[in-house]
Amino acid sequence: MPNDVRLAFAHPSERAEATAGSDPLDRISLRDHTVEVEIGAFQAERGTRQRIQFNVVVEVRPLPGPIDDNVDKILSYDRVTEAIATELSAERLNLLETLAERVADRILLEPQAMRVFVRIEKLDRGPGALGVEIARSKTEIGLTEVEATDIETVEPVVVCLSNAAIKSVNLTNWLDEIEATQTPVVICVGPSGMSQIQTSSPMAQRRIDLLDIEQNAWVLATRDRRCVVVDTLTELDWALKNGQISVWAPSKIVLDAVDGPEGDPSDSKVLFPWFAALMQAKSIIEVGDVGLKSSAKRDIDVKGLL
Repeated sequence: MPNDVRLAFAHPSERAEATAGSDPLDRISLRDHTVEVEIGAFQAERGTRQRIQFNVVVEVRPLPGPIDDNVDKILSYDRVTEAIATELSAERLNLLETLAERVADRILLEPQAMRVFVRIEKLDRGPGALGVEIARSKTEIGLTEVEATDIETVEPVVVCLSNAAIKSVNLTNWLDEIEATQTPVVICVGPSGMSQIQTSSPMAQRRIDLLDIEQNAWVLATRDRRCVVVDTLTELDWALKNGQISVWAPSKIVLDAVDGPEGDPSDSKVLFPWFAALMQAKSIIEVGDVGLKSSAKRDIDVKGLL
């Protein structure tokens, strides 16, 4: 009993460790994540915001292969904070228990997540913290592997800029219009057009050509601070959900892809449609002539976007 009482007030990571099964699982944790929100069943809690604090531990399946220092292979901490933010923004809730259940269920939609511990505490309802803690697993809620992969995705607009557009005095105006639409956008740029090193090795040349595109992306980033260069799917996903205008740096995603672009990745006619399909983009837009075939563009009304 004393040990049970100690675990009840310990961090969820200790409870996770104490109740671990025979199959080893990795753990990620979120500690003391505090937000202000309107929540509560009492009349005194309506129309006012109070601090609530989250401590979350997620047990995840170990990767079958090496991580390779690749953020796209792991369950990112951002997915945990996004689950919290999504449920807090969905509707006003009366009970911490309801919020904890919904956060746990959303986290367990992640393919790697196997078990989750969620502790939520109100910090402003008395001299101490008042809270609830739950533990849930995929098997307990009957979630299948197929259902676990059914996570909300954002379908962005892919905007392809020519080199003339990057240098244009109208660039800021175009970005203003993009931002005003509140449309999730990823910007793609092609080769810089500068003279590049040529090698006899196709693999080395592939990397050199991709790095040339990334240099062009950084040139665009210097033109406007809203353009943030991004090179992983995890960061792109976060950016799309948080209103950031991203400029795609292609090397990592292209080189890590199982089914990469068919042809020369430095060819915009090949690279841009491939990336748009990967991102499940709802449309592709050219600003300036980047040489896209009409068949590469999606038949969607984007009038007024640019």
